[in-house]
Amino acid sequence: MTEILTRGQQLEGFLEQVPIVKTLGMRCDIKGDDMVGVLPFQNKLIGNFTIKALHGGAIGTFLEMTAMAQLFLVTEVDRPARTINITVDYLRQGHAQDLFARATVVKLGRRVASVRAEAWQSQRDKPVAALLGHFLLASSGAGKE
Repeated sequence: MTEILTRGQQLEGFLEQVPIVKTLGMRCDIKGDDMVGVLPFQNKLIGNFTIKALHGGAIGTFLEMTAMAQLFLVTEVDRPARTINITVDYLRQGHAQDLFARATVVKLGRRVASVRAEAWQSQRDKPVAALLGHFLLASSGAGKE
């Protein structure tokens, strides 16, 4: 008998196979179509040891993967979207602690989607970084409109 996976289970299966997700130690807490990305603190994510700041590349990659994960979760595409471009605004220092992120699909077309994501640490109303990204949806399926 074939087991039918929920969209959240499909996403978790995909994330387990992505090398950068494994390297970062990222995970996603999924409840229905609501998702929060979690980047647990590790010393290897420090970019500046003098001030104990997270590396900007780790923060940007985490935001990009969170945006792609949210897009996959709320669409019916067969595989994750491809990044067209992203812009990351670094707003505050990322301290040596866990980082959280949430993404919102702003515009969903048949082929291209626009997604915003924000990362925070102890206070959600004080984001560490924000991302605006455009993604090319897989051609075999279209998103919900």
